[in-house]
Amino acid sequence: MSTSRTALAVALAVPVLLLPSGSAAAAPGEVVSAPLSDLVSALPLENEGPRDGYSREQFKHWIDADRDGCNTRNEVLLRDAVTAPQVTGRCTIVADTGVWKSWYDETTQTDKFDVDIDHMVPLGEAWDSGAAAWSAAERQAYANDLDDPRSLLAVHDSANQSKADRDPAEWMPPAANAACRYISDWVTVKTRWGLSVDAAEHAAIQRITATCNNPVISVTLAR
Repeated sequence: MSTSRTALAVALAVPVLLLPSGSAAAAPGEVVSAPLSDLVSALPLENEGPRDGYSREQFKHWIDADRDGCNTRNEVLLRDAVTAPQVTGRCTIVADTGVWKSWYDETTQTDKFDVDIDHMVPLGEAWDSGAAAWSAAERQAYANDLDDPRSLLAVHDSANQSKADRDPAEWMPPAANAACRYISDWVTVKTRWGLSVDAAEHAAIQRITATCNNPVISVTLAR
């Protein structure tokens, strides 16, 4: 765990608390709560090198972790639907039966094939930010993180494809009112998984955060 995260730690279920530098680092399973600007300041700042060795296959995703018949993609489709789709068998979502609203671009989809499941911090960006050194099990857990709804979300496929593996210095959602939510969720996921930011990304996050109302963010650390 990066030493820059030692400034943030709380006991489970305890409200906002920032510990001074040098205090014991927060551990996986503990809850960090702090204003967004403080979480931004605590993100480890690292250079991102060439994306050597990366492929999406390094992050096994869309697994059925609880063996209920629904893989991760379908779990998010069902969770995020504003009108529930029809489901047959154990977890087959019938096409053209649900409704999803994509806050990235303020569009509505009625066909599951027009909906992508976005990793808030994309897999390639996660690789660049620390996940290259993780175990295969850790990368699988990241790619299928249903424990924090900010990690994965159902969005319009065209918006997700436009985003690709880019960070907030390179891409932001086009919807006018999406910026603060997007940055809050981005910082949450980076904090949750102990991922770093590069200089351009950090500057963009700081710039956008300054336009927001600095909400208190609570996040359970995954690692």
